[in-house]
Amino acid sequence: MAAKKRPTAKTTGQHPARKAKGVSANDLSLPSGYLEAFEDIKARVRAARIRASLSVNRELIILYWEIGHLILQRQQTEGWGTKVIDRLSVDLNREFPDIKGFSSRNLKYMRAFAGGYPAQAFVQEVLAQITWYHNITLLEKVKDPVQREWYTRATIEYGWSRAVLVHQIDSNLYTRQGRALTNFPATLPAPQSDLAQQLIKDPYNFEFLGLGPNISERQLEAALIDRLKDFLIELGKGFAFVGQQYHLDVGDEDYYVDLLFYHLHLRCYVVIDLKVVPFKPEFAGKMNFYLSAVDEQLRHSDDQPTIGLILCKERNRLVVEYTLRDTTKPMGVATYRVLPRKLKGELPTARQIEKGIGKT
Repeated sequence: MAAKKRPTAKTTGQHPARKAKGVSANDLSLPSGYLEAFEDIKARVRAARIRASLSVNRELIILYWEIGHLILQRQQTEGWGTKVIDRLSVDLNREFPDIKGFSSRNLKYMRAFAGGYPAQAFVQEVLAQITWYHNITLLEKVKDPVQREWYTRATIEYGWSRAVLVHQIDSNLYTRQGRALTNFPATLPAPQSDLAQQLIKDPYNFEFLGLGPNISERQLEAALIDRLKDFLIELGKGFAFVGQQYHLDVGDEDYYVDLLFYHLHLRCYVVIDLKVVPFKPEFAGKMNFYLSAVDEQLRHSDDQPTIGLILCKERNRLVVEYTLRDTTKPMGVATYRVLPRKLKGELPTARQIEKGIGKT
């Protein structure tokens, strides 16, 4: 009878460079606690893979936080450095070749993720509702924790894609949301007034139009309609477009509203009047007339009072406050920008252009 062959690494499936317990010859040079941490992470990965069929994204976010938290702990207790993270990346990729996400760069993101959100409950209840790429974007682009949480909750509420989230962060939506001057508290009931206030920004960002500073109201209006999708994103969730230059017949005379929308959550019409000049008190009188006409001709018995929004190139806060103080119809005044802020001071004025032509 032939003697039995001794099992080899090839027949047992073990890596040639490993011992029976998965320890390589180089393990002796690793920092204290590395092997235990590596085994712990492997167990977590395996457990997460089983649960992933039920909730892939949620389990992935939680797993990444746990890995990042473990790395942070080891850095504090064992003095782990960058080279250890690089080694951990190699070992995890070798152990789980069919799973992406264990690059050194991503492991460092996990560490930053755990460091940015020390409360695991918040990760499980809130951050696990958005993708890892959303979370990385928030970590990289928003340093203030309060603002980061605000953008996170807005992403969940409005279903922003990563591209839309980047746009909202770059346009500094946090500092613009709910900042328009309005008379909503005096003209709308409490729940409606609070919701309406939060929907109105100041300034509105129309940089996507690519227009210069010297434009007419019709040019601005036409450009917004041409880029209606971008305009609706800037307005925010719930706005439904009704019409441009919407016709109103009042006393056998024709009047036209620049832009008319209906807001699905507020359950009311929204009239937008565009101005390419600074705010003037008489603008409110015209808006008051439009709101009365829309309430009379279009508003359903179940609808809330129509809201007006005057979008101006500039506005003086005190003038707006005096104008809206005794106005009975709900309206707000906000500004807009059509040029990136960095370029505004770089473009020559009409007078400068004329001087340049004269010199030539």
